[in-house]
Order: sequence, then C-alpha cells, then structure tokens
Amino acid sequence: MDSTPTLPPPGLLEYLVPGPYPASPLAALGILLAIAYLAGAMRLWRQGRRWPVSRTFCFLAGCAALVIIMGLGVESYGYAQFSVFMFQQLTLMMAIPPLLVLGSPGTLLLRATPHWGLGRAVLRLAHGALRSRAARWALSPAVALPLYLLAFYGLYLGNLADPILRLPGGHQTLEIGFFLTGMLFTIPVLADDPVPARMGYGARALDLFAEAALHAFFGVFIMMSDTLMIGTFVQPTAALGLDPLEDQRVAGALAWSYGEAPTLLMVLYIMHRWFREDTARARAHDRYADVHGDDDLDAYNEYLARLHERRRPR
Repeated sequence: MDSTPTLPPPGLLEYLVPGPYPASPLAALGILLAIAYLAGAMRLWRQGRRWPVSRTFCFLAGCAALVIIMGLGVESYGYAQFSVFMFQQLTLMMAIPPLLVLGSPGTLLLRATPHWGLGRAVLRLAHGALRSRAARWALSPAVALPLYLLAFYGLYLGNLADPILRLPGGHQTLEIGFFLTGMLFTIPVLADDPVPARMGYGARALDLFAEAALHAFFGVFIMMSDTLMIGTFVQPTAALGLDPLEDQRVAGALAWSYGEAPTLLMVLYIMHRWFREDTARARAHDRYADVHGDDDLDAYNEYLARLHERRRPR
C-alpha cells in the first residue's frame, strides 16, 4: 500500500497553504532566528542605542522567506515537481542568504549580548569561532565554489540526486545542504560583520560573475535537454497531470532566470560599495594632503626643481 500523500493539482493557493508533507526543520529555524534577532534589536532600542531598521527588515524578510518556502505547500510540491524543488534550491542558496547576511546578525549578537552570565559564554564562543582556522577555511572561495559546483553539476549531471532523494530524510538533507552552501558563499561576499575571511571587492565581483556563468550554463543545459535528468520526480509529476519533461524545462528556465537575478543585484551592491569606499578614501587622502602635504607630490616637485637647476645656464 502506497503511503505517499496525495497532492491536488498545483496552484497559487496550494503553494501558499500548509501541505500534507511535514515542514522542513529550516522553517522552525527561520522562526527561531527571527525571534532571537528581534530580541537583540529591541534590547538595543530599549537602551537608546541605534540599530538600523533596514537591517532588521532584511533579516526578517529572509526569515519569512525561509518559513514560507520550507513550511507551506511549496515544501510539499517540492517532493513532486522538479521545478518546485529547483525553485526551493535557488531560493535557499541565492535569495535567502543575502537577506540574512545584510541584516548583520553577527554585529547585533556582539552588541546586544550582555557581558555577564550566559551572555559572557556566548560572546566567548562567538569570538572563538571568528578566530578559528576552521571558520576561515569554510568561508574561503576554495570551499564555496566547489560546493556550488557540486550542488548543481555534481548533483544533477553526476547522477547523485536520485540516490539521495530516495533515502529517508534525503530531501530535507539536501535542503539543509543548499542553505548552508548559500550562507558559506554569501558571508565573505556581502557581510559587514567581523568575519575571519574577508575578500577584496575585486575578488567578490569575480566570485559573483563566476557564479552567474555557472547558473546560466546549467540552466540552458537543463532547458535544452531532451532526456529526464531526475527519475524521482517522474511519477509524482505525472500524477499531477503534468509533463515531467516540460516540468524539467521549467526548472532549467528558473535556474537561468531566477538564479541570475539575485546575483545581478549582489554585483550592483558590491560595485556601489566599492565606488563609495574608494571615493571616501580619496577624499580622506585629499583632506590629509591639504593639512599635512603630500609626500609623494613634494618629492616629485623637488625632483623637478633639481632638474631645472641643473639645466640652468651658468
């Protein structure tokens, strides 16, 4: 007897109401993160200390997306449709992590946690993690980019998806892996928090362009494929009255289009930050030179003066 829950034909309402499949643990994580973040922000506000509302909005939006994508009907249809599963993967890796990182939760933790009792132990743990070699290694591009390759090319083109999805808990394990991979990639690129691995703006832009090319090629390949890549979704998709091959092409279109949008926004954000920081540095240098002089310019002027003296007729 088949114990697989029966799903009605998909529609907007079905995606946005709780489905028959259990919610992912990531939905509970989203609720816990939102509560903890709000508690920290409200503690600062009660003390009359500033904490940006924009950062709070970004973080809570990421938590809300995590709850919706992992806790409502989208999660149930992610078991039946490759396109929905791809939408979840892209959201977990590329949309939710930037929102959470832009909320600067690390800075909030360091500022809002009390320096006595349990808070003191939490701060020691946080500082220890920041200084650890493991954190520096995990946040390096040498780890994040290979994980991205594995999450797309290795999983779907390397025939790893079907064996994992058929394992008990395999579906949710992949979702957690997608989320962690997205966080490891996004933190060094966007974080204002004190992190053990911080890249220059040029390296950040290069990483983002590499990721964009990866998604574009992968999405086009899936869209143009005439063979089914994942066997796990074939029967559930057909039971919904949908063509599995057409659903796979929708998944490829999502990887090509929806996967590119967050990357483009991150590139624009990084370029803006890069320009603003260079402009501020140049202004600071000009102000210093106005007060103290410019050593390089003074040395160059002295050099020209000596050349002029040598060329003067005696």
